[in-house]
Amino acid sequence: MSERSERAPFPRRDDDGRIVVLADLLGVTLAGVVVGVLALLVFDWIFALLGIGEFGRANGWLAVILPAWVFVEEFRAWNFGPARIAGALVAAAVAVAAGLLAAGLASEAPPLVSGGLGAAIFAVAYALVWFVGVRWLAGRTS
Repeated sequence: MSERSERAPFPRRDDDGRIVVLADLLGVTLAGVVVGVLALLVFDWIFALLGIGEFGRANGWLAVILPAWVFVEEFRAWNFGPARIAGALVAAAVAVAAGLLAAGLASEAPPLVSGGLGAAIFAVAYALVWFVGVRWLAGRTS
């Protein structure tokens, strides 16, 4: 066998499609934020070159699109029940508060920077609270 075929797939998932390692969820989430910010930088740069707007004025919160997609897939992978609903609601509340706080603290920076920071903090907070919370709640309710 080659070395490549011996590696575990990334992210590691169980039979139901749930990511089973917190580091994998955080890695996928942060990679999504980075890709989102890079895409925003490219679009913002192109718009600035075309004279449509100033560079750095794109909304950095758009960088949360790819991590949100991961979170939706994680939500769908869990069986219907109170654990996944409560976990998602609590994680969303904590993540929105943390992301808004981070963006507010960086409000002097251009929107691309402050929104990107807010999106990154949101994604990390959601991943942490969701991963731990849904497993804890599922253990308590089943």
